[in-house]
Amino acid sequence: MSGEDLIPPSPRYDPTGQPPPDDAALLAESEPFALFARWLQEAKQKEPNDPNGMALATADADGFPDVRMVLLKGVDSGFVFYTNAESAKGAQLEANPRAALCFHWKSLRRQVRVRGVIAAVGEAEADAYFATRDRGARIGAWASQQSRPLEDRRALEKRIAEFAAKFGLGEVPRPAHWRGYRLIPLSLEFWRDRPFRLHDRLVFRREGADAPWSRERLYP
Repeated sequence: MSGEDLIPPSPRYDPTGQPPPDDAALLAESEPFALFARWLQEAKQKEPNDPNGMALATADADGFPDVRMVLLKGVDSGFVFYTNAESAKGAQLEANPRAALCFHWKSLRRQVRVRGVIAAVGEAEADAYFATRDRGARIGAWASQQSRPLEDRRALEKRIAEFAAKFGLGEVPRPAHWRGYRLIPLSLEFWRDRPFRLHDRLVFRREGADAPWSRERLYP
């Protein structure tokens, strides 16, 4: 089997099928966070797995890029996520506090791309979210030396057992290396599928976190 045999064919427009929704509000919206909130709410209702899943792209001090999936945990003045600050992504965010996100909701045939700057989440906010996590996940945050070499699975299980014994039935506090990050957007692009790849694209941009938004349509 060749590599080409593994690639599915490009989708073709079926005029007898269900047409995409007339999303007139996409082009009428003047505030990107409101539009994102509406799309996320619809994704929660229709996307079967992790509607808050997003690709997080970072770059190291040399500008070499990296990307992985993480979960969105809050939206306010920015997009909030949490991770081990000693991980590869934590080191990259420290060296270069700029990042990009991509949400792809296949069931809705929609995508949102975000670019912006990174700010640390406050200690109290990080503590509050950490306390909502499953106890096993909180112990795992202590046990996992994220992104560093692991001898074998037993070594990880041993560390988990050690921290489980350490905390016993007591509270599991947030480790200092487990932190939250807020991506404050400078641009958001909303994309929705249209027939024959003539998609709708609407981009919002601003010069800084306190600057007004501009908006424009892009060719597909």
